[in-house]
Parts: sequence; C-alpha cells; structure tokens
Amino acid sequence: MKNSRVVVTVVGKDKVGIIAAVTGVLAEAGANILDISQTIMQDFFTMIMIVDIANINTDYSTVVEKLGKVGKELGVQIAAQNEEVFNYMHRI
Repeated sequence: MKNSRVVVTVVGKDKVGIIAAVTGVLAEAGANILDISQTIMQDFFTMIMIVDIANINTDYSTVVEKLGKVGKELGVQIAAQNEEVFNYMHRI
C-alpha cells in the first residue's frame, strides 16, 4: 500500500465498549492511531480515526476483516479506507 494511512469510520447506536473493541483490534495488529474524533448525537455514536498501518504485524485485509467482525458483534458499521481513496471520494 503506497500510503500507509487509513481512515476508519464507525457509526451506529451508542453502547458501552465500542471504542475499546475497535481500538483493541488496531492495537493487536500493531497499528498506530494518529488522530481520533468521536461524538454521540442523540443515541448515535460516530467516530473517525486516522490510523498508520505501516508497521502492522498482519495483513491489512485481516485487520479489515476483524474490524468487520467487531462491527457486526456490536451492531455498528465500520469502514476502513486508504486515506488517498477517502480524500478522492470526498473531495468537493
């Protein structure tokens, strides 16, 4: 992967343990969270993170798969996109 930064977004109904579960997957893989923002809007949890995956100890696809599993278990949507792809898709 040319750019080692990915944008991870999490959206869903708020519940205890979302941040712990998502950051746990990233920590287990050896990813470095560079920036994080989260908020609760009424009953909805939203979080966006910039994550450096340059030194992860597994395949990127494995990290994405584990994030998807955690999202399913928690009932939230988790997306991970290469920063360049994310910027391209969201440019004005």
